[in-house]
Amino acid sequence: MSQFFEELDYSVTQIGALSLRRRHDLRLGMDVFEIKLGDEFLMTSYFTASEIALARLGVSACQGTSLDVLVGGLGLGYTAQAVLEHAAVKELVVVEFLEPVIEWHQSGILPMGNMLAEDTRCRLVQGDFFAMAASETGFDATRPGKLFDVVLVDIDHTPEMLLDARSDSFYRPEGLAKVRKHLRPGGIFGLWSNDPTDQGFLSRLSQVFPSAWAEPVTFHNPLTNRPFTQTVYLASNSNDQIS
Repeated sequence: MSQFFEELDYSVTQIGALSLRRRHDLRLGMDVFEIKLGDEFLMTSYFTASEIALARLGVSACQGTSLDVLVGGLGLGYTAQAVLEHAAVKELVVVEFLEPVIEWHQSGILPMGNMLAEDTRCRLVQGDFFAMAASETGFDATRPGKLFDVVLVDIDHTPEMLLDARSDSFYRPEGLAKVRKHLRPGGIFGLWSNDPTDQGFLSRLSQVFPSAWAEPVTFHNPLTNRPFTQTVYLASNSNDQIS
C-alpha cells in the first residue's frame, strides 16, 4: 500500500467490521492511527487529551497508595497508559470486548507498541464490560466479587450515542447502581464522553452516587483548527457502604 495509507488489520466482529488504519497527514507531518467500526470512528491518535484526562482525573480523585483500577475499553491504549503513570496504582485490569484490539497491543502494531501487554501491573481481559458490570461476580474471573478503587469507562461515544444496544441500560440509574457495587467505599467512577456536559446524565449520576461532577476537557482539534470540548464525568462512592 501507499506509504500515506495502510490498513493494518481488518476483521468482522459481533458488532460490525473492525479496522485499524494508519495514514500520514501531510498537513501536520505525522502518522495518524485510527480505529473504525463499520463507518464509525472509534478512536484516533489525532487527539487523545480527554482519554488521558479520564485516567489522570479519575486516579487523582481517589485517595490511597495501592490502588486497584479497572478500565472498560482499551482502544489505542492512552487511558490505560495514563493510569499506569501513577505510582499509586498497584494493578490495572482493562476489559475489552473486541479481541482483535487486545491482539494489536500484544503484537506491538500500535504507536505505544506492546507496553501495556508487557507491564506486569496490567492485565488485558477480553469480555463484555457491561455484562460484567451488571453481574454479581464482576470483572475478575480469578477473584469473583473483587472491588476496585477506580472504575473508568471509555466505550460509547456518549451516554446517549451508543455503539450497540448492549449498553443501553448502563447509563440509567439502575445500571449505574450496579457498577457502583463494584467500587470500594471511597472509590471513584469515571466516564468519558465525546460531547460537552449533559446535565441530564449528570443528574442521573447524582441520583446514584453521593457526589458527582463533570470536568470539561477542551483542546485544539487539528482537523477543524478550532477548540473542541469533551467531558469526563466523575462520581465518588464516598466512605458510605452501599445499601
